Amino acid sequence: MNAGDPLPTIEKTVSQDDVNRYADAAGDHNPIHVDAEFAATSQFGRRIAHGMMIAASISEMMALTFGEQWHRSGRMKIRFRAPVFPGETVRASGTVKSVKQIDDGAEVVCSVQVIKGNDETAITGDARVRIETI
Repeated sequence: MNAGDPLPTIEKTVSQDDVNRYADAAGDHNPIHVDAEFAATSQFGRRIAHGMMIAASISEMMALTFGEQWHRSGRMKIRFRAPVFPGETVRASGTVKSVKQIDDGAEVVCSVQVIKGNDETAITGDARVRIETI
């Protein structure tokens, strides 16, 4: 793995059913996510997906790339740029920024993002993972 290498892309379409299931799993029933009537009066004009539900696509991409190493040592620092609405398709992607040798392995830093189907950026940030050598 080298600086500039792309990460695998994760693409999915977000449904209102997905949002509702996430609300149940997370215990986050904020009406902006689940109540169409309430959400219509918000700044967004309609329901939006939970930000962390969308951010999970970055974690999925990192787990696909780094497996258990991601689960043990991965961390993200992200910024939410735009809401994702049910019915939209999102694409998580990334690029290796650096690979730094450390004690018993390497630390890989990746630039990550989630882009909506209309090319609007929903999330940007960095993800780090420690890769141990055996």
